[in-house]
Amino acid sequence: MTDAAPSAGAERHASATTAVERVTAEVRDEILSGALGPDAPLREEAWAARLGVSRHTVRAAFQRLVAERLATAEPYRGVRVTSFDRRQILALQQLRSALEVEAVRIALERSGGVLPRDAVASARAAIDAMAAIDAGDGDGGEGADGAWLEVERRHAEFHAALVAASGSPRIIEAHTAIGSELLLFLLHARTHYSIASLVDEHLRLLDELSSRGPDALREHLEHSTRLLLG
Repeated sequence: MTDAAPSAGAERHASATTAVERVTAEVRDEILSGALGPDAPLREEAWAARLGVSRHTVRAAFQRLVAERLATAEPYRGVRVTSFDRRQILALQQLRSALEVEAVRIALERSGGVLPRDAVASARAAIDAMAAIDAGDGDGGEGADGAWLEVERRHAEFHAALVAASGSPRIIEAHTAIGSELLLFLLHARTHYSIASLVDEHLRLLDELSSRGPDALREHLEHSTRLLLG
């Protein structure tokens, strides 16, 4: 007995889902690269014409970006790129610290005071990837914006590796949920860092985690908060 062929309705649904994902990825990349600045309007008609899709597809993509907190939707203002004020920066960093610092505490407690080898390897691989981009050897895309976007993603992988070391499904899930927002946060921090300084800071942090534990990560996050709030 052979499997039934997909119905026409199922094929249309899959095609629509793929189109929404493609539009979401296109707009997300422009936001996270800085091509679309804070509070920039996102127009359904313009994006539909640009990408050759329906406004319904674009609307669904915008809804996903709002769910990721990369965009906001307000009555009479439409959909706009998220902009951070001092209150939002502080709130996001408090949440991030609560998740990441506790994750590291759990990981160290479970592993006898040292980070698991696989977590260290993943974190160091992310740092090495950032260093390769800085040296011009990595896949940084086109131009400085493309390089920084790739650095931001590797930076996210570094912190995700620390969180994953906890083995806590709920902490990992909560941290993953704010992943896009954290990428946007780092975009705003670009003016305070070079790629080289970001690499050096995270190398130091990785070394200090075994000797100083969660306090090292807490101070690392507080430092970036002060830079932005200052």
